[in-house]
Amino acid sequence: MIVALAGGVGGARLAVGLAAVLPPSQLSVVVNTGDDFEHLGLHVSPDLDTVMYTLAGVNNPKTGWGRADERWQFMAALKALGGADWFNLGDRDLAVHVLRTQAMRAGLTLSEVTADLAQRFGIRHALLPMTDAPVRTRVRTAQGELAFQDYFVRERCRPRVQGFRFVGSRSATPAPALRKLMRSGKVTGLVICPSNPFVSVAPILAVPAIRAWLRQRDFPVVAVSPIVGGAALKGPAAKMMRELKLDASAAGIARHYGRLVDGWVIDRADAKLQSAIETMGRRVLVTDTIMRDRRKSTTLAREVVGFTRLLAKEFK
Repeated sequence: MIVALAGGVGGARLAVGLAAVLPPSQLSVVVNTGDDFEHLGLHVSPDLDTVMYTLAGVNNPKTGWGRADERWQFMAALKALGGADWFNLGDRDLAVHVLRTQAMRAGLTLSEVTADLAQRFGIRHALLPMTDAPVRTRVRTAQGELAFQDYFVRERCRPRVQGFRFVGSRSATPAPALRKLMRSGKVTGLVICPSNPFVSVAPILAVPAIRAWLRQRDFPVVAVSPIVGGAALKGPAAKMMRELKLDASAAGIARHYGRLVDGWVIDRADAKLQSAIETMGRRVLVTDTIMRDRRKSTTLAREVVGFTRLLAKEFK
């Protein structure tokens, strides 16, 4: 069993490749819920939905988020009536948020709702929120502390980042299916997808039991660098690193994660950084990490799985 930690577009792209390579019995995808928030009275789970739509093959390939062939009549009507239109909810996407909100208000957990939606979308692999408890990412900026969606969408990542806070994480526990998996002893490797380390992966690791599990692990952790050639292919990760006075490179990402990661997968554009990462005591795989389509995602996933299995043999 391989567990993948994912969030956002980069995480979704590798997750769909992993799902093409591994059968459902050998892959569970754990998704960041720190981005979740209530909007227009609805529970919105942006990262869960991005991964779900991508696994189901109904995502928008141009944006990476949202659904393909989307319509925007609801947003147009909302705007005409003076409603808040800074966060777009497409008509097809809206149906998911409405059903999720209804189910949770009726007493279902986020895990239960996610499992039901995934089944309805024909997804056979386990799609798990990191926790059923509300954990909310807050971004400390030069303009004050902002809720993540205010920073990311309303402010378009413009404020200078000074740090992060994950409200509710200290009391949060892993989602039941994840907790069962953690106790099973069946996990042979964990893959950190090329997701933003600060706002996609860090909220997952902020759940105490998950962090403790990884510290005591008997399996390798492999990460795919979200930084290629000093830039993030999607999102503000490189900008955040520079503002936090960190080296915005694959090597800088490796230093950020430290001993948590045993093996790094970096792009050929960063091959010159291989020795720098290896001097940290980490194994490195250099390959093409840019996932332009599903074929590329599958090719990369196959290499990542092979690398993880190789390290698993050496780990023990």
